[in-house]
Amino acid sequence: MAAPVGLPARAAKDVEKYLLDDEDAVVATRRHWAVLILPTAKFLPVLIAGGWLLVLDPENRVTSTLGMLVVLGALLTYALRLGEWWMRHFIVSRRRVLLTSGVIVRTVTLLPLRRITDLTWKETLFGQVLGYGTFRFESAGQQQALSEITFLPHAGALYRQVSGLLFTSDWGGGDDEGNPEAPPPAGPVATGGRRDTEPIPGLPPQQP
Repeated sequence: MAAPVGLPARAAKDVEKYLLDDEDAVVATRRHWAVLILPTAKFLPVLIAGGWLLVLDPENRVTSTLGMLVVLGALLTYALRLGEWWMRHFIVSRRRVLLTSGVIVRTVTLLPLRRITDLTWKETLFGQVLGYGTFRFESAGQQQALSEITFLPHAGALYRQVSGLLFTSDWGGGDDEGNPEAPPPAGPVATGGRRDTEPIPGLPPQQP
């Protein structure tokens, strides 16, 4: 398998682990750092409140203990969010789309490219400014685990890459695992519900 040049070590490890030996990664990226804006906005006030309780009255064990618990809880929660962002990768090969996630328990969700019937790319105002967007996949009218992936970076380039793969797979042939389909049988083409045939060699000619 081959990974895109300059891939971070963590993403390269996922590519090596979850792709097949003859499968090349066209896209391998973690989500945009903007996904951490909301968790950070929630984390900072809680951390400040916990720190305030911790130093409010050092002689008061109740407020000091409560402040320490709040600070530790906020740090642990934020560390999990940061770890999840660091470990989650969006990977696209010429066969399928994968999303790896999980810090303690790793989960890999995949969708064959040939199952994708529609791709929607959405950019909000902030997404256009910061350079991220959302992919929404549809597959034969069924709800998929990979139906929507948010905060994908490098908006324009990523959209062109994935669109190019989908366009190629439409007419390039192949099954759900990316193996080429058998060519159509050679011979005369049936027309109007009737297939023309040629005389069988060795038979006597028909009498009028």
